[in-house]
Amino acid sequence: MAYPDLEGKTREDGLALLDEWITSQSLKRHCLSVEAAMRAYAARFGEDPDAWGLVGLVHDFDYERHPTLDKHPIEGAPVLRERGFPEWLVEAVLSHGENMEHSRDTPLKKSLAAVDELCGFVSAVALVRPSRSVRDVKVSSVKKKMKDRRFAEAVDREQMLTSAEALGVDFDEHVAMVIDALSANAEALGLAGE
Repeated sequence: MAYPDLEGKTREDGLALLDEWITSQSLKRHCLSVEAAMRAYAARFGEDPDAWGLVGLVHDFDYERHPTLDKHPIEGAPVLRERGFPEWLVEAVLSHGENMEHSRDTPLKKSLAAVDELCGFVSAVALVRPSRSVRDVKVSSVKKKMKDRRFAEAVDREQMLTSAEALGVDFDEHVAMVIDALSANAEALGLAGE
Protein backbone atom coordinates (compact mmCIF):
# COMPACT_ATOMS: atom_id res chain seq x y z
CA MET A 1 0.00 0.00 0.00
CA ALA A 2 1.39 3.39 -0.93
CA TYR A 3 1.08 6.10 1.66
CA PRO A 4 0.35 9.74 1.03
CA ASP A 5 3.33 12.01 1.01
CA LEU A 6 4.89 13.46 4.11
CA GLU A 7 3.16 16.79 3.51
CA GLY A 8 6.44 18.62 3.77
CA LYS A 9 7.62 16.90 6.93
CA THR A 10 11.24 15.74 6.94
CA ARG A 11 13.63 13.73 9.07
CA GLU A 12 14.91 17.06 10.41
CA ASP A 13 11.42 17.83 11.71
CA GLY A 14 11.42 14.47 13.48
CA LEU A 15 14.85 15.06 14.99
CA ALA A 16 13.78 18.53 16.19
CA LEU A 17 10.75 16.95 17.88
CA LEU A 18 12.99 14.43 19.64
CA ASP A 19 15.35 17.18 20.78
CA GLU A 20 12.44 19.14 22.21
CA TRP A 21 10.70 16.24 23.96
CA ILE A 22 13.44 13.77 24.94
CA THR A 23 16.36 14.28 27.30
CA SER A 24 17.36 10.60 27.62
CA GLN A 25 20.15 9.68 25.23
CA SER A 26 19.11 6.00 25.35
CA LEU A 27 15.52 6.85 24.33
CA LYS A 28 16.79 8.99 21.44
CA ARG A 29 18.99 6.10 20.33
CA HIS A 30 16.02 3.76 20.56
CA CYS A 31 14.03 6.06 18.26
CA LEU A 32 16.97 6.15 15.83
CA SER A 33 17.24 2.35 15.90
CA VAL A 34 13.53 1.92 15.16
CA GLU A 35 13.94 4.43 12.33
CA ALA A 36 16.76 2.31 10.87
CA ALA A 37 14.74 -0.90 11.13
CA MET A 38 11.67 0.77 9.59
CA ARG A 39 13.76 1.99 6.66
CA ALA A 40 14.92 -1.60 6.11
CA TYR A 41 11.35 -2.88 6.13
CA ALA A 42 10.24 -0.12 3.77
CA ALA A 43 12.85 -1.32 1.29
CA ARG A 44 11.68 -4.91 1.75
CA PHE A 45 8.06 -3.98 1.01
CA GLY A 46 8.86 -1.53 -1.80
CA GLU A 47 7.69 1.48 0.20
CA ASP A 48 9.17 4.91 0.86
CA PRO A 49 12.06 4.62 3.35
CA ASP A 50 11.79 8.31 4.29
CA ALA A 51 8.12 7.95 5.20
CA TRP A 52 8.54 4.70 7.11
CA GLY A 53 11.72 5.97 8.74
CA LEU A 54 9.97 9.09 10.00
CA VAL A 55 7.29 6.93 11.62
CA GLY A 56 10.00 4.97 13.42
CA LEU A 57 11.87 8.10 14.39
CA VAL A 58 8.93 9.82 16.12
CA HIS A 59 7.07 6.76 17.43
CA ASP A 60 8.23 7.25 21.05
CA PHE A 61 8.79 11.02 21.12
CA ASP A 62 6.25 11.40 23.97
CA TYR A 63 7.34 8.38 26.01
CA GLU A 64 9.52 10.29 28.46
CA ARG A 65 6.62 12.58 29.44
CA HIS A 66 3.92 9.88 29.16
CA PRO A 67 5.55 6.54 30.03
CA THR A 68 2.37 4.66 30.94
CA LEU A 69 0.34 2.45 28.63
CA ASP A 70 -2.81 4.50 29.15
CA LYS A 71 -1.11 7.70 27.94
CA HIS A 72 1.60 6.71 25.44
CA PRO A 73 1.29 7.28 22.48
CA ILE A 74 -2.25 8.66 22.85
CA GLU A 75 -1.12 11.89 24.50
CA GLY A 76 1.47 12.47 21.78
CA ALA A 77 -0.93 12.17 18.85
CA PRO A 78 -2.43 15.68 19.21
CA VAL A 79 1.09 17.12 19.27
CA LEU A 80 1.95 15.37 16.01
CA ARG A 81 -1.24 16.73 14.45
CA GLU A 82 -0.58 20.26 15.72
CA ARG A 83 2.93 20.11 14.24
CA GLY A 84 1.51 19.18 10.84
CA PHE A 85 2.52 15.55 10.63
CA PRO A 86 0.19 13.71 8.22
CA GLU A 87 -2.72 11.79 9.67
CA TRP A 88 -1.57 8.43 8.24
CA LEU A 89 1.70 8.86 10.20
CA VAL A 90 -0.19 9.74 13.40
CA GLU A 91 -2.37 6.64 12.95
CA ALA A 92 0.71 4.46 12.46
CA VAL A 93 2.26 5.81 15.66
CA LEU A 94 -1.00 5.24 17.55
CA SER A 95 -1.12 1.63 16.32
CA HIS A 96 2.06 0.67 18.18
CA GLY A 97 0.44 1.36 21.54
CA GLU A 98 -1.63 -1.02 23.58
CA ASN A 99 -4.94 0.63 22.67
CA MET A 100 -6.35 -1.83 20.17
CA GLU A 101 -8.81 0.65 18.64
CA HIS A 102 -5.89 1.61 16.40
CA SER A 103 -5.49 -1.62 14.48
CA ARG A 104 -2.29 -2.93 12.99
CA ASP A 105 -3.84 -3.49 9.60
CA THR A 106 -1.07 -2.45 7.21
CA PRO A 107 2.52 -3.56 6.60
CA LEU A 108 3.67 -0.19 7.99
CA LYS A 109 1.83 -0.64 11.28
CA LYS A 110 2.78 -4.32 11.57
CA SER A 111 6.44 -3.45 10.90
CA LEU A 112 6.48 -0.79 13.61
CA ALA A 113 5.01 -3.21 16.14
CA ALA A 114 7.49 -5.90 15.08
CA VAL A 115 10.67 -3.83 15.27
CA ASP A 116 9.97 -1.69 18.34
CA GLU A 117 10.67 -4.21 21.12
CA LEU A 118 13.22 -6.12 19.08
CA CYS A 119 15.37 -3.04 18.45
CA GLY A 120 15.66 -2.48 22.18
CA PHE A 121 16.41 -6.12 22.82
CA VAL A 122 19.08 -6.37 20.10
CA SER A 123 20.69 -3.20 21.46
CA ALA A 124 20.78 -4.72 24.95
CA VAL A 125 22.34 -7.91 23.59
CA ALA A 126 25.01 -5.84 21.81
CA LEU A 127 25.88 -3.89 24.95
CA VAL A 128 26.63 -7.04 26.98
CA ARG A 129 28.93 -8.50 24.33
CA PRO A 130 32.66 -8.13 25.01
CA SER A 131 33.00 -5.91 21.93
CA ARG A 132 29.85 -3.89 22.79
CA SER A 133 29.17 -3.88 19.05
CA VAL A 134 25.90 -4.77 17.34
CA ARG A 135 27.99 -5.95 14.41
CA ASP A 136 29.01 -8.96 16.53
CA VAL A 137 25.44 -9.92 17.44
CA LYS A 138 24.11 -13.10 15.84
CA VAL A 139 20.55 -14.33 15.57
CA SER A 140 21.50 -17.23 17.83
CA SER A 141 22.77 -14.78 20.48
CA VAL A 142 19.44 -12.94 20.48
CA LYS A 143 17.46 -16.17 20.76
CA LYS A 144 19.68 -17.41 23.58
CA LYS A 145 19.20 -14.18 25.53
CA MET A 146 15.44 -14.40 24.97
CA LYS A 147 15.45 -17.61 27.03
CA ASP A 148 17.10 -15.80 29.96
CA ARG A 149 14.09 -14.14 31.61
CA ARG A 150 16.33 -12.05 33.85
CA PHE A 151 18.03 -10.42 30.87
CA ALA A 152 16.16 -7.27 29.74
CA GLU A 153 13.23 -8.58 31.74
CA ALA A 154 10.92 -5.71 30.79
CA VAL A 155 10.98 -6.79 27.14
CA ASP A 156 7.94 -8.79 26.10
CA ARG A 157 9.35 -11.88 24.38
CA GLU A 158 5.93 -13.13 23.31
CA GLN A 159 5.20 -9.79 21.63
CA MET A 160 8.45 -10.03 19.68
CA LEU A 161 7.48 -13.46 18.39
CA THR A 162 3.82 -12.76 17.63
CA SER A 163 4.48 -9.43 15.94
CA ALA A 164 6.97 -11.04 13.54
CA GLU A 165 4.40 -13.73 12.84
CA ALA A 166 1.71 -11.09 12.20
CA LEU A 167 4.10 -9.40 9.79
CA GLY A 168 4.53 -12.69 7.96
CA VAL A 169 8.28 -12.86 8.44
CA ASP A 170 10.20 -15.83 9.83
CA PHE A 171 11.50 -14.83 13.26
CA ASP A 172 15.14 -15.63 12.48
CA GLU A 173 14.95 -13.59 9.28
CA HIS A 174 13.28 -10.75 11.19
CA VAL A 175 16.02 -10.71 13.83
CA ALA A 176 18.70 -10.78 11.13
CA MET A 177 17.06 -7.85 9.35
CA VAL A 178 16.99 -5.76 12.51
CA ILE A 179 20.61 -6.66 13.36
CA ASP A 180 21.68 -5.65 9.84
CA ALA A 181 19.76 -2.35 10.02
CA LEU A 182 21.28 -1.47 13.39
CA SER A 183 24.75 -2.57 12.26
CA ALA A 184 24.59 -0.22 9.27
CA ASN A 185 23.89 2.63 11.72
CA ALA A 186 26.01 1.42 14.64
CA GLU A 187 27.97 4.62 15.20
CA ALA A 188 24.88 6.84 15.41
CA LEU A 189 23.24 4.33 17.74
CA GLY A 190 26.17 4.04 20.12
CA LEU A 191 26.49 0.37 19.19
CA ALA A 192 29.77 0.37 17.27
CA GLY A 193 31.75 -0.99 20.20
CA GLU A 194 34.94 0.20 21.78
